[in-house]
Amino acid sequence: MKKIHSFIVMALACWLAMPTFAQPGVVYQRQDSLKITSLLKEAKAMKQKPANWMMWFGRKFAGVPYVGGTLDKTREEVLVVNTRQLDCTTYVELVTALTMCAKNQETSFASFCNHLKHVRYIGGNVEYAKRQHYFTVWLNDNVKEGIVRDIQANPPFSAIQTIQVNWMSTHPASYKMLAAHPQWLSGIKALENSINGKKYRYIPKGEIKNNALFRKTIHDGDILLIITKKKGLDTTHIGIASWHQDGLHLLNASSIHKKVIDEPMTLYTYMQKHPSQIGIRACRVL
Repeated sequence: MKKIHSFIVMALACWLAMPTFAQPGVVYQRQDSLKITSLLKEAKAMKQKPANWMMWFGRKFAGVPYVGGTLDKTREEVLVVNTRQLDCTTYVELVTALTMCAKNQETSFASFCNHLKHVRYIGGNVEYAKRQHYFTVWLNDNVKEGIVRDIQANPPFSAIQTIQVNWMSTHPASYKMLAAHPQWLSGIKALENSINGKKYRYIPKGEIKNNALFRKTIHDGDILLIITKKKGLDTTHIGIASWHQDGLHLLNASSIHKKVIDEPMTLYTYMQKHPSQIGIRACRVL
C-alpha cells in the first residue's frame, strides 16, 4: 500500500512539473497555471474585496525562493510564467498582471498571460529587444499602455535623475541570450537610447520619512524603483510599498533573504546600508 501511495505522489509531482505549452508561445509548468487560476478564482469569489490587490496578491507569494535569470532559460524569447522562482522584477510583474485580472474579474490563465505580456514587453511584443530590461523603459511603456501612473509630486520627489544607461550593450557576455544572439545588440542599444538623456523626479533616500505627506503620496501597493548612481544603470532593485507603524517598508523578492519577504527594516534603514542607492521613484497600478 505504501508503494502505491509513493508511486501516486511521485506521479503527481512529475505531472505538475512537466513543461506545458497548451498556451501558445508561453513556457510554464502545470503548477504555475494552477496557482494563477486558483488565486484569481479566490479573488473573484471574495465578498469583501481587499483594500489593495497589489498587497493581497503580493503577500500570497511570501516565502517563494529568489532565483534570478528565469526568463533566460530558453534559446529564443518566449513569455515565461514561473510562480515557483522569482526575482525582484518577475515578482512585481506577476503581481501587477494578477491585479489587472482581478480588477477586470478575469480568472483564466490566458487572460493573465495576455496582461503579463503587456506588462513585460513594449507594446506586448514578445521579443528580446522589446523586453523592458531597464525599469525606466518598463515604467514609461506601462504608463503608455495605461497600466500604471507615474508619481512625480514635488514635494517629496525633490531631486532629478538624468538617465544614462549602457550596461547591457557594454556587457553583452553577462546576458546568456544576448551573448548567444549578437544580432540583438542593436535592438538593446536602441532600447537604451530611447531613455538616455531623459529626466525624472525621485525622492533622495535621506528624505524618506514616516509622515502625513509621505503616506498621502505613496500608498500601500505602489511599485517602488530604487535608483542607483552605478554607471550604466538606472535602477538596481524594485518592490512594492508596504506601510508599517514605524514607516515605509519594501515587499519584495530579496536576493539578500533569498525569498519573497516584507523587508523587516524600514526602506530608509535598508537604503542607508547600500551606498550606490540614491533614492526612489514610484508608480501606481491603475
